[in-house]
This record gives sequence, C-alpha cells and structure tokens, in this order.
Amino acid sequence: MIKRFLIFIFSLSFSIVAFAQKADIRGTVLDKKTGEPMIFTNVVLRGTTIGATTDLNGFFSISNVAAGTYILSCTNVGYDTVAVNITVKSNDLITQKIFLEPTAFTLTDIEVTARREEKKTETGISLTKLTAKDIMRLPSVGGESDLAQYLQVIPGVIFTGDQGGELYIRGGSPIQNKVMLDGMTIYNPFHSIGLFSVFETDIIKNANVMTGGFNAEHGGRLSAVVDVVTRDGNKKRLAGKISTSPFITKAIFEGPFKKMDNNGGSSSWILNARSSYLDKSSKLFYNYIDTVGLPFGFNDYYAKVSMNGGSGSKLSVFGFNFNDHVNYNGVSDFKWNNVGVGTNFVLVPGGSNMLIGGSISYSDYHIALKEADEQPRTSRISGFDINTYFTYFLAHNSEVKYGFTVGGYRTEFEFFNTLGLKIGQDQNTTEIGGYIVVKEVLNRLVLEPSIRFQYYASLPVLSPEPRIAAKYNLSESIRLKGSAGIYTQNFISTKSDKDVVNLFNGFLTGPDQELRDLNNVVADNNLQRAAHLVGGIEADVNKNMEVTVESYYKKFGQLINLNRNKQLATDPDFQIETGKAYGVDFLLKYEYKGWYVWTGYSLGYVKRDNGNQIYPPHYDRRHNANVVVSYNFGKNKQWQVDARWNLGSGFPFTKTQGFYEFYNFLDGINTNYTTGNGQLGIIYDSTLNSGRLPYYHRLDLSAKRIFKLGTNARLEANISIINTYNRENIFYFDRVRYERVNQLPFLPSAGINISF
Repeated sequence: MIKRFLIFIFSLSFSIVAFAQKADIRGTVLDKKTGEPMIFTNVVLRGTTIGATTDLNGFFSISNVAAGTYILSCTNVGYDTVAVNITVKSNDLITQKIFLEPTAFTLTDIEVTARREEKKTETGISLTKLTAKDIMRLPSVGGESDLAQYLQVIPGVIFTGDQGGELYIRGGSPIQNKVMLDGMTIYNPFHSIGLFSVFETDIIKNANVMTGGFNAEHGGRLSAVVDVVTRDGNKKRLAGKISTSPFITKAIFEGPFKKMDNNGGSSSWILNARSSYLDKSSKLFYNYIDTVGLPFGFNDYYAKVSMNGGSGSKLSVFGFNFNDHVNYNGVSDFKWNNVGVGTNFVLVPGGSNMLIGGSISYSDYHIALKEADEQPRTSRISGFDINTYFTYFLAHNSEVKYGFTVGGYRTEFEFFNTLGLKIGQDQNTTEIGGYIVVKEVLNRLVLEPSIRFQYYASLPVLSPEPRIAAKYNLSESIRLKGSAGIYTQNFISTKSDKDVVNLFNGFLTGPDQELRDLNNVVADNNLQRAAHLVGGIEADVNKNMEVTVESYYKKFGQLINLNRNKQLATDPDFQIETGKAYGVDFLLKYEYKGWYVWTGYSLGYVKRDNGNQIYPPHYDRRHNANVVVSYNFGKNKQWQVDARWNLGSGFPFTKTQGFYEFYNFLDGINTNYTTGNGQLGIIYDSTLNSGRLPYYHRLDLSAKRIFKLGTNARLEANISIINTYNRENIFYFDRVRYERVNQLPFLPSAGINISF
C-alpha cells in the first residue's frame, strides 16, 4: 500500500511540474503603517479568475499567467484596495511589492473576503485559523484575552478545569498535542490557573489549530497540532502597550532598528514581559474563595528580532523564558520553567517561483512537584529541533512542498509510587523526519496527498505515514471535505491518563524494555500509533454566515502509560493500552457590521482498553457547547461587549466502595501493624469511571471602552466577570478529606491599558 501511495504522489507532483508555466507573478503585501506582512489577503488579476491568497509571510504567487497587460488588484477587509498595472511577457518572473493603507471608513458590505475565497482552494480539514482580533472577541477574563480561553470554544476541544485544567482534543490527551511557537515545540503551553497560556495575544500574528487529519508536514504526535506564529515588531516607529489588572501586569515594546523603505527592506524588534500576582491580589479582592488566596503565579518573557529583505526574504531570532509556580501550603509545591532560543528564515530565490524556509531552535523544560511525603517528582526534557522546507507554487493555486526535520532530545525523570518504588529514566534520543505534500486544484476538486517518513532512533523504528485530504466544491457556497492518515509518537507523559487532577506533567521517551500487548504477546515495537478518518461539509449560508459539520474517528492502536500499579521492582514500568475516539463537531459563525457570533457543539465518545476492561477516560465529555457573542459599537467603534456561555455534560469518575487502613510494609516483617497508624486506603469500584459528575455551565462577560489620546495613543478600560451567576461547578471530590472542590466562583475584575 505504501509503495502505491508513493507512486501516486510522485507521479502527481511530476505531472503538476510538467504542466507548470514560467510566466509567474509573485510578491509580498505589507501594512504601510506598521510594515507587518498582510496575511490572508486577496491578490487577483482583475477581470480574470486568476489569483492567490497571501501566506503568513504576506507572500503570494500567481502562476501560469499568459502574456499580456493586467491590473493586479489587492484587497483586504479594513484596507483600501490597491491596483497595480503589470505587463507580463512569456517566461517572465515578476516580483511586486504591495503596500496597503488602513481605510478611512468602515466597509459595511463585503461580498467576498480572503478567507472565504481561500476555502475553495484549501482542504482545511479540521483547521481553525485564529488571529489576535479573533481572540480579543472573547470575554477578557482578568482583563486579558488569551489563546487558552479561545481554544476552549473550538469544537472538539475539551477543557477539564479552571484550576490546573488541561486541553483534550478529539479524544487525545495533552501529550498527544503538538504546540509550536515560531516553529519551536513548546512542552507546556498553559499555566496552572487554566485561564492563561504562555502566548501573549497582542503579539500573535496567527494560530492554526488542527484538531485532526493534518497532513504530513507535522509529525511526532498522535492527535492534534497548535501552531502559533508571532508578528514582527513595528517597522515604522517606536510603539508599545502597558496594562494592569488584579490578575496580571504586562508590557510590550517594539520598534525599528532600520525603518522600512520603499522596497520593503527593514529590521525591527519586539519585547514582551508579563507577570501575574493573583496569589497576592486574590487575598485582597477575592478572599471569599480562600483566606490564603489563589496560590498561582507565573512570569512570561519573549523577545524577537526580525530582518526583512526587499524581495520578501526574512530572518528572525527569538528567545523566551516561561515559568509557573503553585504553592498549596503544607500540601504541595509545584513549579516549572521553560527557556528557549531559536531562529527561523524564509528565502525567496531570485530566479525561481519557490520559497525556502526553516527553523533551528533549542529549549529546556524542567518540572518539579514536592508533596508532604517528601518524595519529589522531577522531569526534564531538553534538546534541539532543525526544520527546513521547500515550496513550489504552480498553476491554479497548486503547489508541491517537501521538507526535513531533525530533533535531538534528552529526557530525565524520577518518580516514587505509593509503595515507595522508584520509577526513573535518563535517555537520549533522536527523531528524523522527511515529508512531501502535493496540492492539486482540479476545477472543483482539491486533492492533497502526502506522506511522511519518521525515524525514532531510541526504539529504533522507521515509520512510513501516508495521509490524504480532499475537498470538493459542490457549488460556490457548499463544499465537501475529508481526510485520512496514519500518525505515530514516541513521547510518553509522566501523568497517567487515569489522573483527574495532577499538575505534574513531564515527558518520557518510548521505553526500550520489552512490553506486552493486551493479549500478553510481546509488542512488535514500543511506538505509539493512531489512525484518523475525518469527513464533513461546510456551507456559506449567506455572505455573513457559515456552517461547518465534521465527523471524526481516531483509532489509537497502541498507547503506552506509566504502570501505576507496579508492586515489585521486577514489574514493568509501563503498560500498553488501546483506544478510540469518535464524534461530530458543529460550528456556526456569523459576522455582520459590529456583530460576531460563534456557536460550537461537540458530541464525542472516548474509550480505552487496558486489557482488563474497556472504560471512558476522565475527560470523556459527551456533550460540549459554546456560544460566543461580541458586539462592537459607538461612533468610532469605541465600545465592545463580549459574552461566552459554556455547557458541558459531566465527566466520568470511579465510584468509592469503602475505606480501610493501609500499610505499605516498606519495613518488611519489621512493620508493626498492630500498634502503628496506617494511611487511609480507598476501595474503588471495580468498574473504572462508571459514575458521572454533574453538568458544567458558566457565563463570562466583559466590556471595554477605548479613549483616543492622540494619533497613535489610546487608553482602554475594561471590566469582566468569570462565572457571572456563580454556578458551583465541581472540579473534583477529595475522597480522603471527603469534601468537594469547586471550579472558580463569581470572579469580577477590572483592568486598564495604554497603547502608543
């Protein structure tokens, strides 16, 4: 099957290249005011159906253009349309720089936007594209809109809690999600409070959220990909933003080293720093929650330098330091720190209609948890990633992309289970990947076959992973789409999928010890694997409303977890499970004038098989619905009100049958159980997760008012409320203390920020 798939891909790619013409128009679209690349912008030859949409670098390429004179028209919502006269000769390669200026008035009736046109030539399976503007339409919890909050409203994404909660995407656990920042893997993208990520909204250019069925460009994960790209610093002037609220204080500064010239050449910098002080402010503002306050604290620092050439080539260097700390007095002390540095580049060769890009990065992530038993858990992963790709732009928005990835990692882990037995790992590993993706636009059909070869040196295993995606345009407004593929992963979480509340989440690599499958047969290899199947339909109900429905099936052929039931030193440290996830996701988007409505609903089922029984994991939420409403109004659109309501069915849990006095007998025959005091042991129901918690629902509200202070200066004041009607949503039940622990209660806040 793999051989036939390869023959199909290469024959298709060569046929595309063979028919490609050499008359091409390419270039970059930039914001004239800031110098920032304009993403998702329409560039068309007026009077024809030939055109393209700019990518994340503002780059566009129009191929197979016949000789003649054209008007190159560039449009984007909120910007004046630019028209450029171009004369094309046979075998020409024209490079055109386009600068867009913000429009002096608000467009009230736009028939076609760049994103809608893009959907006709992109498969877009299980893909949600977000910009900072989208994220800021969500209630600004704590005065700050954040990607972590917006991810929760995407269909197929399940969030397990406001305090220490994590994101589960279409049945996959957090370890199965690959999160990237400017091409670098981020091992812990979310802070413990659950409301904030490490990504500062104001510097996000774009975030692609792929909940399944993604192509061969991405590897090393079983379930989903979140790819965040930051913007460059202002290329025209010194600018910045300072804000404060009871939750967080932040500052952003940016400006040019070399101001952008008429050819688009420039260099710029951007610096972001923010710090939370909820652990201190909560004692003053929210002492009704807990007299000791909310023990969450974090700091995020990010810096980036960008150099842009006149032809569209670009080089960026960035670095970050993210840290998090949670201290429950006398119970646990938890902290993690993640530092990294990297560079990414885009080259636009002068004589070829192609792009060359890539990134090189290094990061170090360390996590530690110290509890009352004085047996700390520690985990660390450090290493480098090298990625490079080549993209050929062909006729009719078709393209061929291939690339290579190399990663070297070291994982260190130390953990003691309830019997005091140590489980540890200190291992080095290398992952090497290569892929090719072919996209062919054939009239109404968009076909995207791809294949990835991933080599895991520590196992060692070479995994061929064919994938395919397709879209068929039934009409101008209705499109069918689907995808299928094979995915593998080496990383294992130090957190068991059976843990409901566990902040400690480190990384391991696949063990080199012998493992047995559910039938007690030695596994062929210790590689985790999954298969995806996705199908759906998207429709433009009218020019302001679109609807998407997708069904999915993920089969997890082999999953590896820590053996938390290890009783003897000779017992294996790991155990094998299988699983599956399936469901339907529904999304409705409406945007008209100042109104923005996002309504999502997910029906999902997740099942695991540990060899003894089939059970739903603790994040198996059957129903999940989100409604987001944002309204921007006023003479100069200076007011904005936002609301989000979430409804979710109860999570499963294992029932309690009784209690007993527990001795671990670590002293052997010297253990005196007749006079000693044992620990409280819990007798669990023999059926895992047979119970269900109550339904969860919460309403968040926010409002903001903008005051213009000058040409570039403005002040924004905002207020927000988490859990407006003070719903008592259960987080978990502490069986030992026999008390219920709830999510966040009614939590108002106010903030202010100044930008210049």
